[in-house]
Amino acid sequence: ACAGEKLVTLDDEERELEMSDLVIAVADKPVALAGVMGGAATEISFQSSRVVLEAAVFDGTSIRKTSGRLNLRSESSSRFEKGINLATVTEALDAAASMIADLAGATVQAGIVSAGQVDTSDVEIVSTLSDVNRVLGTELTYTDIEDVFRRLGFGLTGDAEKFTVSVPRRRWDIHIEADLYEEIARIYGYDKLPATLPKGDGTAGQLTETQKLRRKVRTVAEGAGLTEVITYALTTPEKAVQFSTNPSNLTELMWPMTVDRSVLRQNMVACILDTVAYNVARKNKDLALYEIGKVFEQTGNPQEELPTEINSFAFALTGLVTEKDFQTPAVPVDFFYAKGILEALFDRLGLKVEYTATQALAGMHPGRTATISLDGQVVGFVGQVHPVTAKDYNIPETYVAEINLTAIEQVMQPAKLFVEITKFPAVTRDIALLLKAEISHKEVVAAIEAAGMKRLTDIKLFDVFSGEKLGLGMKSMAYTLTFQNPEDTLEDEEVARYMEKIQKSLEVTIGAEVR
Repeated sequence: ACAGEKLVTLDDEERELEMSDLVIAVADKPVALAGVMGGAATEISFQSSRVVLEAAVFDGTSIRKTSGRLNLRSESSSRFEKGINLATVTEALDAAASMIADLAGATVQAGIVSAGQVDTSDVEIVSTLSDVNRVLGTELTYTDIEDVFRRLGFGLTGDAEKFTVSVPRRRWDIHIEADLYEEIARIYGYDKLPATLPKGDGTAGQLTETQKLRRKVRTVAEGAGLTEVITYALTTPEKAVQFSTNPSNLTELMWPMTVDRSVLRQNMVACILDTVAYNVARKNKDLALYEIGKVFEQTGNPQEELPTEINSFAFALTGLVTEKDFQTPAVPVDFFYAKGILEALFDRLGLKVEYTATQALAGMHPGRTATISLDGQVVGFVGQVHPVTAKDYNIPETYVAEINLTAIEQVMQPAKLFVEITKFPAVTRDIALLLKAEISHKEVVAAIEAAGMKRLTDIKLFDVFSGEKLGLGMKSMAYTLTFQNPEDTLEDEEVARYMEKIQKSLEVTIGAEVR
């Protein structure tokens, strides 16, 4: 049909056609809706003197689509949708012509006009007797197979080792070996098939690496006092990329229920902040929430490619860590409390990460935010929500973090073997350093580790001081260094040599002065 073309069918309804509809046309004008219903213009009446009979084969899929779109069901459409016998199309035409001649006294004109070619040859399927018995669980002989296909009217050649079945076109439902097995079982008798109990062989179940990681993260998070929430994966276009370290193309729904749920999220922080705002509005001000879920990264064309699903872990903290009472002051959440949760997590996972101050994250406080790097790759961030952003969400001072669990899973090492706890005592030494104010704790630790002391097991910062007495642009940082030899007791002289090397490394690397 042509687009917009119209046809009045036998039910006196005018139908608007589309280019996907098949029609019977005379002089480029449709007179019947092929395989569905004839047209009113060519309907047989008492005045009809000549009748043209047509026996055709139409594509069942096209007929079904046309019938469904027009909501026009007929005997014709039902038969073509289910399939017809291609081998007897001409026989059906002759039979119809004969009935009209007998019942109405018509004269049948000689000859048939044909168009197109239809393959009416039998479909050949190859199988073996062993395959039949294996699938059905029987012990049939080749004679039994011959009897089944004789009763079905199918051709059969070959022997038990390999036989070929010729399936006539009237059985358009048989195409593969499995179809043959069904026919053999049906004719042989389902009641004759042997009954057996299902095998009880079991397989040892175990968690996937992703599931193991999620359980470890959940254990640490709940141990730190966080409560799990589950938020929507759909959000607004603005919130979808608001806290993303590497924003990508948006993946939008074609028919969203609302604009607030129209785009797949690329971070979970924004969704958790919505939950924080909901609770704060209801006077729940001390909150520690976390979520383990998926974010979606779209690097290609959203219309053609599916987004990449990334497992993530995120949390949000606001309010007090410890409430005030008659002897304990109130302790509010701060950056270091949030960072401490992450340090506990990475310690549990056996990973060493680096924190780097950043001002590049939109929606985060420029002076209280750090990215988290693992083997040189940024896997997350931690910090305070920018006061302006917090005001937009109607929430108080809030600290958040988000970690890419998919990236972490890729670098996870196998579980460490048990190492016996040493029986020898550890030795600690304190060291106070006079430094320039711009020197960071990270640089100090790096300088200490650069000394290459394999007996050094822990570095802990316990004091930071700055004031006029130290001089302009100077500060003091004090550390406790722990040394331990798992095989012997450390001597004072040995520890003194270690401290001397560390002091020299600090002086050369960052210009520190030991106080």
